[in-house]
Amino acid sequence: MNTGPFHDLNALTANGENSFQASIDPVWTIGPKVHGGSMMALCAAAARRTFRDGDGASPGVQPLAVSANYLAAPDPGPISLSTRVRKSGKQVSLIDVELAQGERVAVCASVTLGVPDADAPVYVKDLSPASMPVEPPADAIAVTPDHPIGQIVNVAKGCDMRVDGTSAQFLTGEMGEPEVRMWVRPRPADEEDPDTAALFAIMTGDISVPVTMNRGMFGWTPTVQLTTFLRRMPAPGWLRVMARTTVVGATWFEEDHTVLDSTGAVVVQSRQLAMIPR
Repeated sequence: MNTGPFHDLNALTANGENSFQASIDPVWTIGPKVHGGSMMALCAAAARRTFRDGDGASPGVQPLAVSANYLAAPDPGPISLSTRVRKSGKQVSLIDVELAQGERVAVCASVTLGVPDADAPVYVKDLSPASMPVEPPADAIAVTPDHPIGQIVNVAKGCDMRVDGTSAQFLTGEMGEPEVRMWVRPRPADEEDPDTAALFAIMTGDISVPVTMNRGMFGWTPTVQLTTFLRRMPAPGWLRVMARTTVVGATWFEEDHTVLDSTGAVVVQSRQLAMIPR
């Protein structure tokens, strides 16, 4: 039986038709509030469960895209998820999900389901994360609970996380480009289960600390909208993550994640709209 921490996060208990209960451990938080990528994974899990409950004869179907609007920042603890099937097709299905805590809806998401790519792509643009070592080098920063990042990014307690120190100038009080590079890997039991590994990959589309920290902007950086694509199932091993932005405005900025697996394949792409810390 899978007992990995990320599997446990996404364990759903049916509560009537197209309705589920779950509990978010404090591990899956940033500061006191639930991590946005972890809520994306929960929405994806609820949509996939709804699809499989209705049509279990479609092997290989996973959440290909999750597009979420964040309405509130819930606390760890019990949450509920409700789903609505918008389309059930041969290749593509669409399911809406609401994640709520008590009477307050925290996330509204649309989840597109289908079979991820498995064959070699016909074209791939040169990718900056491909220059990163497949595994974190010896000088990569281990995000432990007592590290300054680990004291805020509690998610690191539920997986293995390393940061490229040359891309995290904020740690030494310096300014740099708004780009952060890191390596993440699920716990062994989570990595061994394909369904959990897919949800973990979706979560990594929001795994980086805000890249605006390298511009001296600290504090809560709320995500307003996040869209994540699962391009293919991740191979076992470390995931290479590059997060960056191109425009930091007075109020808003976008942040993109590109995630490669141990084979160098693109497994996740994401873009979010977030607010500059006040």
